[in-house]
Amino acid sequence: MTADHPSPSSPAAAAVDPPARRRTAYGKETWKEISFLLLNLPTALVGFVYAVTSVVVGVALSVTVVGLPLLAAGLAGARGIGRSERARARGLLDVEVAEPSPLPRAGGALPWLWTRLKDPVAWRTQLYGLIRLPWGVVTFSVTLVSLVALWPVLPFIARGLAAADRGMVRGLLSPSDELERRIAELESDRGVVVDTAAADLRRIERDLHDGAQARLVALAMGLGLAKEKLHEDPDAAAAMVAEAHGEVKLALQELRDLARGIHPAVLTDRGLGAALSSLAGRCTVPATVTVDLDERPAEAIEGIAYFTVSELLQNVSKHARARSASVEVWRAKDRLLLQVRDDGVGGARLDGGGTGLAGLAERLGAVDGVLVVESPGGGPTTVTAELPWRARRG
Repeated sequence: MTADHPSPSSPAAAAVDPPARRRTAYGKETWKEISFLLLNLPTALVGFVYAVTSVVVGVALSVTVVGLPLLAAGLAGARGIGRSERARARGLLDVEVAEPSPLPRAGGALPWLWTRLKDPVAWRTQLYGLIRLPWGVVTFSVTLVSLVALWPVLPFIARGLAAADRGMVRGLLSPSDELERRIAELESDRGVVVDTAAADLRRIERDLHDGAQARLVALAMGLGLAKEKLHEDPDAAAAMVAEAHGEVKLALQELRDLARGIHPAVLTDRGLGAALSSLAGRCTVPATVTVDLDERPAEAIEGIAYFTVSELLQNVSKHARARSASVEVWRAKDRLLLQVRDDGVGGARLDGGGTGLAGLAERLGAVDGVLVVESPGGGPTTVTAELPWRARRG
């Protein structure tokens, strides 16, 4: 029943190196690797001296007031050394290592001290500086000797030593794997949520200003005119009051539609099944709804599921040219799955096409959701959305 799609729980993949290209023995890549290996000794010497000095002095003086602040300052400076080494690796070894997230702003001396003392990125950089000195001596010596006496095999030696350097850079200077990638992902998702909330507020303001508010202003003017004509021309006043009564009904309907767009009452009162059935009844394409849930999800997840189906059914009405559609909702372990199918012309894409699917995918991604679209030319179209399942409280 479910569509094949990538696992939603996996975070965004880490940056990878550029694809391997055919290279000559003494091409540009080889000379860049040789340059990196020759620079290993001076940079390793600087890193070793810095690591030993900052750690030894900080630990030795830790019994005094200045010891721990000196150690924290040394760890903060180690981040700068790591940044320069990552830049050197990117420039000469073509290895892409993401920059770690900046440390959070700490309010006060003690939080600042504790944040830097427990910084794993800085400690791994200090370890990198300690082990690089013997490696720098080896790589510098071997490369220098090979330049003079082992010229024919120098490209292969440089490639092997550079491969070890790439592994060392990735292992010790890369971000803290899952945690760092998750932080970056959440920062991006937070921006999406803020933009979405702002867009929704603008939409509500526009709907109120251009719809119900304008109608109520016209209603007030009409009633004012009717009041003036009440004694002079009762029949005209009665006609104007009747017209105003019709305007009141239209304004109430617009306000009900607006409230439904914010959060439909049927969703709160009767749950996802009844709310989606109501959506399907308003769709211009005949649609069936099947909801297989033993319990209701959390209010936030239920609301996101409702508006996801609402937007997908609007796409079916506007773009699909379909004769029928179906909506299925079910739970698979810790995921809530929604699937909307139609027998229309197909061709829907996440990368554009005017159907709003890209924006919907961003909204779902902000809550660890996934949107998968299968829509070959000529149809049919199957859109599967996944959301994290969270149980309803109370």
